[in-house]
Amino acid sequence: MTSLGWLMMTVSVTTVLCLVSFCLTKVLSLPAVDMEEVKGPLEIDTGDTEDAD
Repeated sequence: MTSLGWLMMTVSVTTVLCLVSFCLTKVLSLPAVDMEEVKGPLEIDTGDTEDAD
């Protein structure tokens, strides 16, 4: 492999690793969500079961 190939591979692998670590840091540093704010599937009213005919 030529030196240009090694450079391209190094830059692309470094870019992907930096992007993955940035995204993981952003996601894992989100504040905690109160469980009262989370709606379960049984509490969601879609409105399609009222008049099924």
